[in-house]
Amino acid sequence: MCGIFGIVAEKEQTLGPILIEAAKRLTYRGYDSVGSATISGSKIDLRKDAGKVDEVAEKYHFSEMQGSRGITQLRWATFGIPSQVNAQPHLDSDGDLVGAHNGNVVNNVELRQQFMAEGMTVRSENDGESCVHAVERYINQGFDFVTAIRKAYNDLEGDYAFVIGKIDDNRLYAIKKGSGLVVGIGEGFNCVSSDLPSILPLTREVIRLEDGEVITLWADRVELHNVKDGSLIEREPEIVQESMSAVQKEGYEHFMLKEIHEQPTVARELLHRLAGSDNEISKMMDKIKNARSVYFIGCGTSYHACLAGAIYFSQLAGRSVMPVLAPQFKPQYGNSIDERDVGVFVSQSGETKDVLNALEVGQSKGMTCFSLANVIGSTLTRKTEGWVPLVCGYEISVPATKTFTNQVISFLYLAAKLGGRDMTDFENLPDLMAETIHQTDAQMQALVPMINPWDDLYCLGFGTTYPMALEGALKFKEITYAHCEGILSTEFKHGPLSAVTAGFPVIFLAGPEDIPLIISGINEVTCRGGNAIAIGRADGRLAANATHTVTIPKSNNAFSALLGVLPMQLLSYYIAIARGFDPDFPRNLSKTLTVD
Repeated sequence: MCGIFGIVAEKEQTLGPILIEAAKRLTYRGYDSVGSATISGSKIDLRKDAGKVDEVAEKYHFSEMQGSRGITQLRWATFGIPSQVNAQPHLDSDGDLVGAHNGNVVNNVELRQQFMAEGMTVRSENDGESCVHAVERYINQGFDFVTAIRKAYNDLEGDYAFVIGKIDDNRLYAIKKGSGLVVGIGEGFNCVSSDLPSILPLTREVIRLEDGEVITLWADRVELHNVKDGSLIEREPEIVQESMSAVQKEGYEHFMLKEIHEQPTVARELLHRLAGSDNEISKMMDKIKNARSVYFIGCGTSYHACLAGAIYFSQLAGRSVMPVLAPQFKPQYGNSIDERDVGVFVSQSGETKDVLNALEVGQSKGMTCFSLANVIGSTLTRKTEGWVPLVCGYEISVPATKTFTNQVISFLYLAAKLGGRDMTDFENLPDLMAETIHQTDAQMQALVPMINPWDDLYCLGFGTTYPMALEGALKFKEITYAHCEGILSTEFKHGPLSAVTAGFPVIFLAGPEDIPLIISGINEVTCRGGNAIAIGRADGRLAANATHTVTIPKSNNAFSALLGVLPMQLLSYYIAIARGFDPDFPRNLSKTLTVD
């Protein structure tokens, strides 16, 4: 959540277009307000407000902003409502400093009270302003800028990254504590950002910061210091090879639709990568095989993948696995895990705070920790013993699609490998996914008029399709703003069945081995006047009992479950469009959740 970008140029210039473009490339992280600041000599030009990048930039003429240094920020509200005063960047009391942050300063309320008691001018409720005042406090005491930041670091509780600059200076400064921060090394400029998409159009030479590091940026060099003792850190830049095509819509109306259609391609790339990583996979498999207990840990969509993985490991490898929501890991298992256990921590971004908290618990107990993540160099990948890259490229749309399916495929592949299964079937999976998307697209569009009038519905699954029902329901909630509850089909009669009235829609994901059980649930709905929509491979029993059927290609039980979630992604997308909502940036949601 939130995104920051700062740039230092060798001479005064119009920085507005660069800041606007950087902000646009961070919008996938989720936001409700935007602001930019440029520093020119002894003047700071600050413009900001609640709203989308294009409308705020046009309203306040961001494109005209000039200076030798610039900062832009996208804010996702935590402390303080979305408003102009709470939007970032923020000034210090005298207007000499300007800065912005990404993350969550949990002692913000206490700090604001301290700052006001010390005579500082506090203009907002936002914790980004507290980062600026925390530095101001020590600048006023006569400390140099790096030392002031180091001291402020100890006052600011939580996880964050922030960038800050001062008038009559030729530098920007930034620090990392928990939230992502990457430095771009350019010709005649240097920049810093929460994530690579805002940097790669400018340069591919980057330095990834670790927690507890302060970076000073001049136009022609950077300097890295340890926050604890101020010592200089030497780190060579790396060259990033990733393609930027993923951050272009390439003819699709929305990133979400593009990313739905990319799933077969990235699945093929993942399977190729897994097949060529036998040594790494074998190490993970040996640890899992010999562990006392195994845990799959994630949040939201990633948790649904963990649940699917646990089922696959049981069915294909005979290995018991406990899937657990990351925030629940400590209270539920924190006192019972030790070095005999293995945890696989799952996060699209590799920066999900709840997952990193759970990882810290596991490592403190001696647990062997692996991860699944999509972002190379993310905190999760750096802190675990080994990791499986999801190789999805950038996923811009806030609702996860291709990262979810590649998480599931990773677990499915590992389970089959551990169980000594024939792996040749995996060669057909990407083609089955492509066929499913092509085959069900029109079918899902045809269901929109029947489902769109309802703001409550259910998505049911059983066995391997249960996690897919949870994920399908989550996609629906995320972008249509209707309440769709995912539930185990056999649990529907234990209470939720009371919701069924004439025309009430209930979606069933039907695995080929579970059709008789699913039919029982279908008839509980249809005999009460509800509309039962069955998603599964062609089967006369489904067609005879369901109100509507959505046919997916024939495959085995494990693959069929994964294929079943693809039509739910499409249905959610088309319902959102019918309701006039932007599926890429649903309200109140963030792509990268870096707060507790």
